[in-house]
Amino acid sequence: MSDPRITSSIFTRGAVDLSALRSAAPTPAPAKAGPPAGAPGGAVGGISVIDVTEATFQSEVLERSLSTPVIVDFWAEWCEPCKQLSPVLERLAVEGGGAWVLAKVDVDANPRIAQMFRVQGIPMVYAIVGGQPVDAFSGVVPEAQLRQWIQAVLKAGGVSVAAPEDPRLDEADDALMSGDLDAAERAYRKILAESPTDAAAEAGLAQVGLARRVAGADPQAALTAAAAAPDDVDAQLLAADIEVLSGLAQQAYQRLVGLVRRITGDDREKVRQHLVGLFTIAGPEDPAVASARRALASALF
Repeated sequence: MSDPRITSSIFTRGAVDLSALRSAAPTPAPAKAGPPAGAPGGAVGGISVIDVTEATFQSEVLERSLSTPVIVDFWAEWCEPCKQLSPVLERLAVEGGGAWVLAKVDVDANPRIAQMFRVQGIPMVYAIVGGQPVDAFSGVVPEAQLRQWIQAVLKAGGVSVAAPEDPRLDEADDALMSGDLDAAERAYRKILAESPTDAAAEAGLAQVGLARRVAGADPQAALTAAAAAPDDVDAQLLAADIEVLSGLAQQAYQRLVGLVRRITGDDREKVRQHLVGLFTIAGPEDPAVASARRALASALF
């Protein structure tokens, strides 16, 4: 799920008409500040989870969304998938500290709201920004994907928030730092299975590979051997790895780009792939990576 301002969503197939809810709703009753029974407590200093009825929908969802993004969770007691998704939404709402509000709508008790939103199955989740729906999804989604979607909703609502720390990534990083490469690899791969484009996990997995390649190597001896054999592919790859670990990434990139220029065939492709793996460690925003990518493209073509 991407930025709801540009995503092709169910709203492209027809607008949700909320006028009836605005005009026909009775005078709003005080909203229940806090989550439903059994859910986490509300955020300190503000509401994070509320129960919403037709009587309170206008004030607690439509009007509130003019200043704070509101995510509406359509659920029911009998819905087993709802019991998987709703607790995660509630926890993330509390974690958000008031940056957004989770509005819980029991479809059995509030069928009119569900009808207005064309809810055909639950769980169904809508994002309301500026008094209008901006995106939605149905069913249970992984927490990592849910976090990304919420961040996109906040962005659409003009809310500037720091990306929350990912405890899964912390666990993987801790394993890497402690030298437990097998545990680190499992943790990074698990993240990538749920979020294939997670750049931090990709970088972490590349670091695991780097750590394994240099294990037991004598840095000075490896660099000396590479200097004596400039076209020895394995010697140059190890030297580049050591340079990256020594904080000389730009020098490592130059070393391998130069090697790509001098060799051909399978060895050339091996060096290219190795270099791209080293780029992954630094990330695409690193200026040295951007420069080295251009140099690599020139060397290849």
